[in-house]
Amino acid sequence: MMRPLSLAIGRRFSRARQRNRLVSFISLSSVIGIAVGVMVIIVGLSAMNGFERELNQRVLSVVPHAQVFGVNGPIDNWQQVQRQSEQHPQVEAAAPYVELTVLMEHGSALKPAQIRAVDPMSEQAVSRIGEYIDGGWESLQPGQSSLVLGQGIASQLGVSQGDWLTVMVPATDSSLHLRAPKRVRMQVAGLLRLGGQIDHSLALMRLQDAQAIMDMGASVTGVSLKVSPVLQARHIVREVGQTLSAYVYLKDWTSEFGYLYRDIQLVRAIMYLVMVLVIGVACFNVVSTLMMSVKDRAADIAILRTMGADDRLIRRIFIWYGLFSGALGSLIGSALGVGIASHLTAMLSHVEQWIGHRFLSGDVYFINFLPSELHLSDVCLVSATAILLSLLAAWYPARRACQLQPAAVLSAK
Repeated sequence: MMRPLSLAIGRRFSRARQRNRLVSFISLSSVIGIAVGVMVIIVGLSAMNGFERELNQRVLSVVPHAQVFGVNGPIDNWQQVQRQSEQHPQVEAAAPYVELTVLMEHGSALKPAQIRAVDPMSEQAVSRIGEYIDGGWESLQPGQSSLVLGQGIASQLGVSQGDWLTVMVPATDSSLHLRAPKRVRMQVAGLLRLGGQIDHSLALMRLQDAQAIMDMGASVTGVSLKVSPVLQARHIVREVGQTLSAYVYLKDWTSEFGYLYRDIQLVRAIMYLVMVLVIGVACFNVVSTLMMSVKDRAADIAILRTMGADDRLIRRIFIWYGLFSGALGSLIGSALGVGIASHLTAMLSHVEQWIGHRFLSGDVYFINFLPSELHLSDVCLVSATAILLSLLAAWYPARRACQLQPAAVLSAK
């Protein structure tokens, strides 16, 4: 019977209009503070989830998880390296590639870029990059001097699909003498639209065409690997390297994009810390509200004591009172946070169009938009933290309410 009674009185106290306007204002501000804190943390965590999703589904689906490439130049027996690599149980597929660092020219515009020459049939097993090419791999026909340009490169050079440009390839010389680069005319057969840094640095072409340009015969620069789980790529490629008969260098995705994953995890950890601090600061208003409410309700408490209410009932009344403030703020903040996080990408896109400025530039960040992915677990965690801190904030005022002396309070009235 004690628990329902304390709950009923606590609800009555929280719903009743405060006799002191200052107490009412502080009570309202405590609810608003908790709501804003919960909303901001939910939106922030959803943005971190979105960045992690884009890293996994967009970047890591198109870049090689690991690579093995020749120490003393191109690999001649790459078929054997491919077979040996695929024998590892955690290697899902392997594909050859040729890599060129070139300078592209169109009119007076110059742009350095990296060309990755692949065999489309083999590349589909290790990468989904073909899904981001206008027209797919069919746009790259062998023997036609064609290449696929990243959208960022095409924009800087001022070219579009069907245009021709000049590609300057460094000339190899075993004597290390300075030689003029090869100049190759190539046609833009398609555009790569990933929406990030890769669009501003990468171009694709056929493996056979690159081998002909570089006079490599049937050799390749290296073999790219698709591994699972991707977060263990460094360990897996080391094990693969120990089984290969060729003398190769080893490289994995963390050497180029690992900082992105570490930064996302670091920001996520900071967000959890900020969550406790922001909601904790908001809960100080709960303490202030309850302390002033104890003073404002002193006569009511004294009457309850004279009617036989013990310390436990008084304590529970004010704990419920504080819990209602935290629960209301958490509910409002969760509703606002879920609404904003669910439409964050579209909302920010409209803001960018309105002000004429892009917050995330594709030539700086690995994506050019702000992603968002709402997780129910994050909403529950933030809400539970807000309610728990509200309970802790209500403990001291509830204890002070138990120390009131009914005779002193009533005589003063």
